[in-house]
Amino acid sequence: MKADHFEQQKLLELAAEDVALTQLAHRRRTLSEAAAVEAAEEAERALSAGVVRAETEVRDLGREVKRMEADVETVRTREAKDQKLLDSGSVSPKEMTNLQHELDSLKRRQSDLEDQELELMERLEVAERALTAAQQGLDKARADRERAEQLRDDALADIADGTTRHESARAAVAGGISAPLLSLYDRIRTQTGTTGAAMLKARQCQGCRLELYGNELAAVRNADPHEVVRCENCGRILVRTAESGL
Repeated sequence: MKADHFEQQKLLELAAEDVALTQLAHRRRTLSEAAAVEAAEEAERALSAGVVRAETEVRDLGREVKRMEADVETVRTREAKDQKLLDSGSVSPKEMTNLQHELDSLKRRQSDLEDQELELMERLEVAERALTAAQQGLDKARADRERAEQLRDDALADIADGTTRHESARAAVAGGISAPLLSLYDRIRTQTGTTGAAMLKARQCQGCRLELYGNELAAVRNADPHEVVRCENCGRILVRTAESGL
């Protein structure tokens, strides 16, 4: 295949745009900002679960405290009733003795319940502090996630802008290349996954970085300037310039 020597050199401009587009696509796939968002989301989920656990503990302990308060109040009511009856003097000596025993028992019961209530209230205070800390941690995690999302979105916007610019520049360069040569370039680009042409510099293909020797070098050296030559190793079109070392 033959193509004008100067037209072949335009392939280097095309290749430069394709390299830029490939790098942008790779950056989008491996975006560190996207990974940071995922990490922030995971941290937020973990802290949210911690808040739920803390809320559950506070709620359960609150119910226990109320139940204990009700038990204490029941004992106090019974104690007050017995004391009133005892103070009235309207009961027999035997009943007075029984009432006194019951009062002693109620006082011990009340003391035990109040101790338990105090312990529960202390546990509730600890749980409430833990809940406050968990909620503050969750608030910070949400803010961190929002910041990470903004950085990711900014990076994606930058990539999109760069992609648009390089696609436009590529289209402009491609418009100045003949259809057969462009078709060959694009076919090779699909095969390599990057570019379809590379400069031959100091006898080295800049696509695969291998130097030409022997018959391959002689064939390229002796080829017509308008002949489209390709690297035997990577298959790219070798674009010859004054730096080719031929």
